[in-house]
Amino acid sequence: MTPEIIYYVACSLDGFIATEDGGVDWLERYQRTREDHGAGELQNSVDALLLGSGTYEFALKLGSWPSPKTPSWVFTRRKLKLLHPSITFTSQTPREVVELLAARGLRRAWLMGGAKLATSSRADGLISSYILIIMPIILGRGIPVFAPGGSRQSLVLQSAKPFKSGIVQLKYKTG
Repeated sequence: MTPEIIYYVACSLDGFIATEDGGVDWLERYQRTREDHGAGELQNSVDALLLGSGTYEFALKLGSWPSPKTPSWVFTRRKLKLLHPSITFTSQTPREVVELLAARGLRRAWLMGGAKLATSSRADGLISSYILIIMPIILGRGIPVFAPGGSRQSLVLQSAKPFKSGIVQLKYKTG
């Protein structure tokens, strides 16, 4: 059985997940709201994490791996510091890794980012649902939710949940 792949990502109102240099410092003020935008629930429901190298490098700045009990795959061809034994660096395609997850009996994975990984996963039809956490900020430019490319895809809105902070959670399923 093919695992369910959920692309859960925070982005600006104008569709950027980071500044042009990969910075996400603009997210800090929203992390102090104490609102649960679904990340904790998702984290507890997945069997695996899928990350691009830029997202992993952000985790490196934290100094410790936040999900040591969850097997994680980082898509990279570069040599990066290993934060925890639960992490696997891979140069395989997203499809090959998803096939590996299925072979291991893993049912759900959180695709954490970034844009290139999300775009290649979407192009291969691997993403089953999208959860966008829309932050009430316009960055003007940066790294988009998806890298350019790929074909048009219609989605079905499952829910839209506003928060007091102005953050909105949008959940979509592939249609």
